[in-house]
Amino acid sequence: MDSQRNILLIALALVSFLLFQQWQVAKNPAPQPVEQAQSSSTAPAPSLADDLDPAPAQQASAKTITVTTDVLTLSIDAVGGDVITADLNQYSAELNSADPFVLLKNEAGHQFIAQSGLVGPQGIDLSSGNRPAYQVAADSFTLADGQDELRIPMTYQANGLEYTKTFILKRGSYAVDVEYDVVNNSGNNATFGMYAHLRQNLMDDGGSITMPTYRGGAYSSEETRYKKYSFDDMQDRNLSVNLPDGQGWAAMIQHYFATAWVPRNEPGTNLYTRVIGNLGDIGVRMPNKTIANGDSAQFKATLWIGPKLQEQMAEVAPNLDLVVDYGWLWFIAKPLHTLLSFIQGFVGNWGLAIICLTFIVRGAMYPLTKAQYTSMAKMRMLQPKLQAMRERIGDDRQRMSQEMMELYKKEKVNPLGGCLPLLLQMPIFIALYWALMESVELRHSPFFGWITDLSAQDPYYILPLLMGASMFMIQKMSPTTVTDPMQQKIMTFMPVMFTFFFLFFPSGLVLYWLVSNVVTLIQQTLIYKSLEKKGLHSK
Repeated sequence: MDSQRNILLIALALVSFLLFQQWQVAKNPAPQPVEQAQSSSTAPAPSLADDLDPAPAQQASAKTITVTTDVLTLSIDAVGGDVITADLNQYSAELNSADPFVLLKNEAGHQFIAQSGLVGPQGIDLSSGNRPAYQVAADSFTLADGQDELRIPMTYQANGLEYTKTFILKRGSYAVDVEYDVVNNSGNNATFGMYAHLRQNLMDDGGSITMPTYRGGAYSSEETRYKKYSFDDMQDRNLSVNLPDGQGWAAMIQHYFATAWVPRNEPGTNLYTRVIGNLGDIGVRMPNKTIANGDSAQFKATLWIGPKLQEQMAEVAPNLDLVVDYGWLWFIAKPLHTLLSFIQGFVGNWGLAIICLTFIVRGAMYPLTKAQYTSMAKMRMLQPKLQAMRERIGDDRQRMSQEMMELYKKEKVNPLGGCLPLLLQMPIFIALYWALMESVELRHSPFFGWITDLSAQDPYYILPLLMGASMFMIQKMSPTTVTDPMQQKIMTFMPVMFTFFFLFFPSGLVLYWLVSNVVTLIQQTLIYKSLEKKGLHSK
């Protein structure tokens, strides 16, 4: 092995490759085969295609109902009872903006709405495209001070059937319960079932190489805890997954925010997607119920509209918190996020929490770091002997390899000692990357001074430049035996390349790498002083 610096170079390149690979996976998820409905004692729900026209006509709205709580402002169309806009009152649209972030919208260029209705033989959301025009007591409803729950009943009557669609919102909650109560006084049996889907314009998955994000569908079933189903997947084939026990959900997700429909106590519910022109639907279709004359029935689902708050989402539905996608290193990233949130609760600043987390993580990895630099120093001390061995043996590679291994054994040196610690640290580095990138808490969160948003790039590029300088210092402090001019140029160029790469990273991520480099410099200084006392370290 010619140089441990070559190993460091390879390790850094591998980190970059893995980050790029993760971005490619997030941006272009592999097409998944459609899961087939599983056999169950409960009959699966009919396909929505059996109930609705491929392109239902747009019915003119009678009026729009405004519903306001401490965290949400919703606009509900009285025709059909669809949620056509949703403002998140505690999240601004842009930094320092007085306007709230708009999650659901009904604009000409971008429609993103939450629809629900009753379909089937006596359904009121008919295949002709007609939707019921509900009667509502007021045009606006507001959660009053001291009030914990707000109920908005919407009523409709037809052919002896009484329908009440009720929206239930609670203080501090982004979960909205939607209930259908039906009373049958028609003189005959009535059969129908509830559907609920999210409709959005088909668009690019989104993201960039420095901020790899995903916009599209996702779902959970009893067989699959979490799976993305992109707009491309929807166009390729319709999803159809049966939920024998009624456990699952269908969602549209994007960076920091998610919207999802969760069926309630409806075994045999069907998860589905469909494409209508430039619109994609993903949702749930619950089984039909037959209501005898004089009887009543209820259908219920929960609509999550809000930020990706893991604790709250986990309480709404199993696995709903998995929309915070940490990739294949979720088992490392999730505890790191929990620790980051715990620290922030004490220090009160997400930037300081990142710094504290970095010191904790790098402190925990100190034994690996020490082993890495000790091995690199030992290998450097062996370079004169290895060079003499090369001159003596010449081109006989087999003999050279044998004698090198004997020398390593005699000197008690592990040639991989400098590489293995780096390989073990890589998963932690990548997991931290995803934990910071997926944390909605960092959105518009200030650090200090010019860093007013940890989720945005440094406007003056100060942090990336400091990060590059710290990386250059680490390179200068590290022992090296490289004599090849080309390799020297590559290693000299490495801090420049990484600095350019980090110019466009969110400042919270750059802060982590900068502090990590500072910790590395401190650890290097301590380790090298210890090695000098043992006579192992020499520049």
